[in-house]
Amino acid sequence: MQSAAMRRLDRVLRSVADKQVMLTFIGESGVGKEVLARRAHELSERRHGPFVPINCAAIPESLFESELFGHERGAFTGASERARGKIEAADGGTLFFDEIGEMPAPMQAKILRFLDNRRFMRVGGTIKLEADVRLMCATLRPLAQDVRAGRFRADLYYRIEGVTLHVPPLRERRSAIVPLIRQFIAEATARHRVEPPRLTRSVRAMLLQYDWPGNVRELRNLIERLCLLRGGRQVRLHDLPEHLYASQGPREHVAPAGEPLVLSLDDGLDAMLLKIVEAALTQAGGDTRRAAARLRISTRTIQRYIATGQVRVPVRGG
Repeated sequence: MQSAAMRRLDRVLRSVADKQVMLTFIGESGVGKEVLARRAHELSERRHGPFVPINCAAIPESLFESELFGHERGAFTGASERARGKIEAADGGTLFFDEIGEMPAPMQAKILRFLDNRRFMRVGGTIKLEADVRLMCATLRPLAQDVRAGRFRADLYYRIEGVTLHVPPLRERRSAIVPLIRQFIAEATARHRVEPPRLTRSVRAMLLQYDWPGNVRELRNLIERLCLLRGGRQVRLHDLPEHLYASQGPREHVAPAGEPLVLSLDDGLDAMLLKIVEAALTQAGGDTRRAAARLRISTRTIQRYIATGQVRVPVRGG
């Protein structure tokens, strides 16, 4: 929880995690909505119960009811034995509906009925069962939009409407990138029993500049790949996927060593300051200590500019 936006989100999460209220997380794919839902579960009185996720977009409509409610032996072709569903598995804990906006319309009605009395029947069954579950949801877009478009039942929307938490994309919390890289390297090296890779300054700069359309999931996958392929060795720019370069587009010209830096008073003081810092970094070859010494400012000041994306470290081939 490094960025200010995520610290605010965490404060709200802590205040509602232990309350009997339904939570909905809204954000782009890969921002960590399930991670936050698990955190809310672990902060609640249900922490000793199960946390059961179900991706509504990944289950065929014909299998959704069985997946959710379970089925009895012989309920349909291939049902050779009784199976518990996600609701039954989540009894005493939390049921997390990921991409709930993609839930088939017939299932929306059945979920609404379950929420009204907490009772259900397995497919092919005749006995009503009870389950004590807390519901959490995640969606890519506000469910109100799906209600207006006729894709989501209004009565179910009002039934599950509780506290909505907006999770910002990674490009809006760049200060979290470096801590996440450290965390993912530690996790991947422990899991795969490999040495951590060594990232060059230019690689770190590229990772900070990239917009991460796949968000935290994309960053995690890249770091895991680097740990597997470059474990114990140095990672240079050519070890990164090509699409990271393509996303950068043309760079503004920054004066190389020996060339005078041209500033315009029309840019304003803040913009000129950032341009000076970036020029100093360029001439120092990306070395933040040398650049800071030359400008007579602290290294932490330059690192803060880089972490927040205000200044980009010029890429000079590893």
